[in-house]
Amino acid sequence: MLEEVERWLKERSWSAGDRPLDRLLAAKRATGRTVSVVLPALNEEATVGEIAVAIRRELMGEAAPLVDELVVMDSGSTDRTAEVAAAAGARVVHRDAVLPELPALPGKGEVLWRSLLATSGDIICFIDADLREFDARFVSGIVGPLLTDPDVHLVKGMYDRPLGNASGQGGRVTELVARPLLNLHWPQLAGFVQPLGGEYAARRSLLERLPFPVGYGVELAILIDSLHTVGLGALAQVDLGVRKHRHQDPQALGRMAATIYRTAQLRLARGHLVRPRLTQFDRDEGGFVARTSAVDTEERPPMIEIPEYAERRAA
Repeated sequence: MLEEVERWLKERSWSAGDRPLDRLLAAKRATGRTVSVVLPALNEEATVGEIAVAIRRELMGEAAPLVDELVVMDSGSTDRTAEVAAAAGARVVHRDAVLPELPALPGKGEVLWRSLLATSGDIICFIDADLREFDARFVSGIVGPLLTDPDVHLVKGMYDRPLGNASGQGGRVTELVARPLLNLHWPQLAGFVQPLGGEYAARRSLLERLPFPVGYGVELAILIDSLHTVGLGALAQVDLGVRKHRHQDPQALGRMAATIYRTAQLRLARGHLVRPRLTQFDRDEGGFVARTSAVDTEERPPMIEIPEYAERRAA
C-alpha cells in the first residue's frame, strides 16, 4: 500500500459514532448547508417504506432536522414501491418525469444522475432501497464529515457485508473485480473498504461536474472521477457497521462485473470496448443454452452541462 494511502486511512477513515447527532445539527445550522437523501428504487416495496420511515422519524423531525429532503427515485417499478414510499412520507419522483424530453435508459446510474435535477440539497446522500434492518446512522454517518469538514467532498460508507450466515462474504464483485482493478490502476483508492457500496454522500458542487454511467458502473466511476477532480484528501469513508440487503444471483453478478470492468476500461483508455456484450450460460433439458446481454456502455454528461439544470441553478 502506498504511504499516501496509509496516511489517508488514519486521517480520513472514521466511525459513525465519531460525530454525535447534536454536533452535526450544530454544524448544519452554522453552515446553512441543506441535505437531500435519495433512494434509487426498482421494485423495492418490501424495504423502501421501512427505510423512509426511519429517516423521517429520526432525522427529519423538529428534534433532529438533519435531512431537509427525502426523495425516492422510482426507476420504473412494477410493484407497489411508489405507493409504499409515498405512504412512508417520501417524495416519489419517477425517472421519466425528470428531463422528459430525454428518453430514459435503464440502470441505477441513470436515476442517480436525474436525481441531481430532482433535488435541491447542497449535500446529496445516496442510500440503496433494498437495505434490511436499516439504521438511520447510515445517513448521519456519511453526511457528518461533509457538514463538519469543509475539505471533504465525498464520503463512502464502509461496513461488513454478510452473505447469508457467513460474515464478510458479501461484495463478491468488489473482491473479484473492483478491488484488483483499483489496486492495479488507481492505487490511491486501495484504502476504500467498499468502493462499490451504494451508501455515500457528496457535495452537489462535485457531483454536478461528474459524468454518470447509466448502469452499475456508476459507483466505481464516481469514486475514480472524484479522485481526479478533487484529490484523495477530499475523499473519506465512515464505518457504518453491518449492511444487510438482497443478494444477486451469480449471473447477475457476472453482468455487474462486466459493467464494472467496462467502466474502468473506459477511464483507462477513454475509448470503447470492441464488443460490449457478455455471453453467459444456463442449463436446460437439452444442455447448456447461451444467453447474451449488453454491457452498459452509455454515460450521461456532467449535470452542470444540461441547460435545464443550469437554468434552475441560476434562478
